[in-house]
Amino acid sequence: MWKLTIGAESVHDNGQSSSWLKSVNNHLGRQVWEFCPQLGSPDELLQLQNARLSFQAQRFDKKHSADLLMRFQFEKENPCVNLPQIKVKDDEDVTEEAVTTTLRRAVNFYRKIQAHDGHWPGDYGGPMFLLPGLIITLSITGALNAVLSKEHQREMCRYLYNHQNRDGGWGLHIEGPSTMFGTCLNYVTLRLLGEGAEGGDGEMEKGRKWILDHGGATEITSWGKMWLSVLGVHEWSGNNPLPPEVWLCPYLLPMHPGRMWCHCRMVYLPMSYLYGKRFVGPITPTIQSLRKEIYTVPYHEVDWNTARNTCAKEDLYYPHPLVQDILWASLHYAYEPILTRWPLNRLREKALHKVMQHIHYEDENTQYICIGPVNKVLNMLCCWVEDPHSEAFKLHLPRVFDYLWIAEDGMKMQGYNGSQLWDTAFAVQAIVSTNLAEEYSATLRKAHKYLKDSQVLEDCPGDLNFWYRHISKGAWPFSTADHGWPISDCTAEGLKAVLLLSKLPTEMVGDPLGVERLRDAVNVILSLQNADGGFATYELTRSYQWLELINPAETFGDIVIDYPYVECTSAAIQALASFKKLYPDHRREEIDNCIAEAANFIAKIQATDGSWYGSWGVCFTYAGWFGIKGLVAAGMTYNSSSSIRKACDYMLSKELAGGGWGESYLSCQNKVYTNLKDDRPHIVNTGWAMLALIEAGQAERDPIPLHRAARVLINSQMESGDFPQEEIMGVFNKNCMISYSAYRNIFPIWALGEYRCQVLQAL
Repeated sequence: MWKLTIGAESVHDNGQSSSWLKSVNNHLGRQVWEFCPQLGSPDELLQLQNARLSFQAQRFDKKHSADLLMRFQFEKENPCVNLPQIKVKDDEDVTEEAVTTTLRRAVNFYRKIQAHDGHWPGDYGGPMFLLPGLIITLSITGALNAVLSKEHQREMCRYLYNHQNRDGGWGLHIEGPSTMFGTCLNYVTLRLLGEGAEGGDGEMEKGRKWILDHGGATEITSWGKMWLSVLGVHEWSGNNPLPPEVWLCPYLLPMHPGRMWCHCRMVYLPMSYLYGKRFVGPITPTIQSLRKEIYTVPYHEVDWNTARNTCAKEDLYYPHPLVQDILWASLHYAYEPILTRWPLNRLREKALHKVMQHIHYEDENTQYICIGPVNKVLNMLCCWVEDPHSEAFKLHLPRVFDYLWIAEDGMKMQGYNGSQLWDTAFAVQAIVSTNLAEEYSATLRKAHKYLKDSQVLEDCPGDLNFWYRHISKGAWPFSTADHGWPISDCTAEGLKAVLLLSKLPTEMVGDPLGVERLRDAVNVILSLQNADGGFATYELTRSYQWLELINPAETFGDIVIDYPYVECTSAAIQALASFKKLYPDHRREEIDNCIAEAANFIAKIQATDGSWYGSWGVCFTYAGWFGIKGLVAAGMTYNSSSSIRKACDYMLSKELAGGGWGESYLSCQNKVYTNLKDDRPHIVNTGWAMLALIEAGQAERDPIPLHRAARVLINSQMESGDFPQEEIMGVFNKNCMISYSAYRNIFPIWALGEYRCQVLQAL
């Protein structure tokens, strides 16, 4: 039976040596799944097996796990008899009693699945290209069986088979259609995990057929080509160049990697090292067999030069413009032949050394977690290539488990080491909105402690300009303090949450965060505003939008620079406005100017139809919530702001006939609002739309859409008090979806809380 361990217990109880795990706050928020064969009664094992079988039977229709393993464990550890379930018929009014009962049932359930350290654990999976990188790296380094138990590997196989599409392929994410990137990498991963070419009751054969029917592995994206090349089933000559010498260029160049979005530069940093080394792992019998399995012609007959620029049409979200083809051809034919020969090969050696300096800096400042899963495994591989016996490689290994999550669909690699801080900050705001905080003071006290103890207390060491890092003292990260990367909206939501809790009695929620630390957070937020008034994610926007012309990742959009977003900008406005109310004298003029410029930015980027495009959630409903909240926090109203009026009209135009809102991930991909199949409502979209409209005073004009939406949320609640997991709601880089499994609980609570207090009690 699997057990989720939290914080310090994840270090001492799972057989890992604590000496290889570093932490700034005793591993607060760390989530690690362990297999414990002695755990589980016959009834519990049957419950688990039934959950797995149920998911498998419905896997083509319901592609998202309900995160049941975590729920089973926490419900057992925190038993609680909930209030009776309530439903509201179509011809009945939504009463305050019905809403209050629903809220109590919802928070009663949600507090059961809160970890003892105050955060809410959950599934942050979704992308289907993350696990392959881990398995390829562990296979190359010979650490696969040493790091991952048979139980881990079995659950990974379960996950991959469960998310194979009907046509035999795998998508970019769990809900996506089959792509060469997803199919080729996941087929290879299953083979490395010990599945035979004819295994999986015919599923491996179906996967291989999809690959061959769509042109073979030469059609994989550039990221896929890189992974296959290090594994030894693709040639480096079939890759477009990634010269590490770009790290030696002066920073004043617009295309310097230090000017790129941090996720982009942190991925291409280790990629450039592997390319510069032309590293290839051991050629084993499995590798030799794969060379025969995934190509349409014999391996020695593949035209690798042509393969550099081929990409399956199923993967092509961002086609290479002509300028890119010219650039890669010039580097391939003219630059690379010179740089690999004496004496200029010394320049390459210098560049590789600098790249490794930056890799080690990233590793050490994130306690070997790294900014994300892609650069985590790439950095780990680079450390092994540099020295297979290095301490750096050994420090990487135990941090693999920070990224692994298991549910009834199997074991996946998450898109981060979790979303702990982000979810906790939202959860606090949701629970406080109900005006029932006194009943849930223990829950809020634990969450408050997690927020306070997860703030980043120091900047990264050394010259931040040399390492291309922004200040971080006072920021909040997305997940844990050990991860530590500062983010604008996480800092803003963390600040909003602690300010909200500071208004409640200390005997309920504990002591408030100190004033100096609040000011540190404000300083980080102010430092992240761009000249156009907007806020990007981790850093200032450091270069120009035209740099996207050299985006080499065919399957992702807008990855090269850190763009300003409505979500980040709105969160910053809300946090600063909340701070200003409590501390009106601190940097007042700067804060006022920042809010005004940020509000102008939000109004400026609004589309003519009243919408905003959501870059981190699905999609127009998510961005609409942030857009409206930001403008209202800046002091605007429905009557005074045409932007708010247009946004409300747009939101109301997307309401479903039966009430509520339901938006498909296709909105993100195609940039056009798209309803879910069969025009079904989604509890998260409905929550976002309700919150936006309530904020804009919809109850004073026409509360009927809010009543209909509230009925949808109330009637969606399950017998346990939980809410159902519906379609995926997170997104990044326009084309890849990611799971925010806590949203199913947070946003119905938040929306109904505001509805109870701002609509029903105001009538």
